[in-house]
Amino acid sequence: MTITAGQVKELRDRTGAGMMECKKALAEAQGDVEKAIDVLRKAGNERMKGRAGRAAGEGMVEAYVHPGNRVGVLIEVNCETDFVARTPEFGALARNLAMQVAAAGAEYVRREDVPAERVAREREIYTAQMEGQGKPAAIVGKIVEGKLEKFFAEVCLLEQPYIRDDKVKVGDLVQEAARKTGENVVVRRFARFRLGQE
Repeated sequence: MTITAGQVKELRDRTGAGMMECKKALAEAQGDVEKAIDVLRKAGNERMKGRAGRAAGEGMVEAYVHPGNRVGVLIEVNCETDFVARTPEFGALARNLAMQVAAAGAEYVRREDVPAERVAREREIYTAQMEGQGKPAAIVGKIVEGKLEKFFAEVCLLEQPYIRDDKVKVGDLVQEAARKTGENVVVRRFARFRLGQE
């Protein structure tokens, strides 16, 4: 099967992957662009696993103050080299993440950061809400776990739906940036300030 330059260009435009990577993915997907995107994503995930342990000691601290000056955010986003940290794309990622924190009110970066006692308290509240409804214990357990997942999606930045495209999780946005840069990209921490609140 012949892979056309147009197909390669379309795939590059949609994924940001290199020309040879796109050509290989299209050949594997027999010219189907959608399948080639999946091939690239799988390959990117494998590379990401190898990158996960690499130190991300460079990066930037981004400040964002929402219009009206009532909400402000400081966020630290790290990568492996200052070369990537200085790119406009990395700066845009940090700014978008700061805007996400300002708009969606995340409290933690990832679910592992949520204190165990807070998770236990939420689980207890959800279980109490289900009492007296006559549902079997197995169903109650599943409902409680579903409510916990929703809780994590509200309070954990990387699990929130992205404010500019709610079909994408913020964590996927960060992984996409890591795939495009070829470096480990990590959201280290953030602080959100709201006028009049502790």
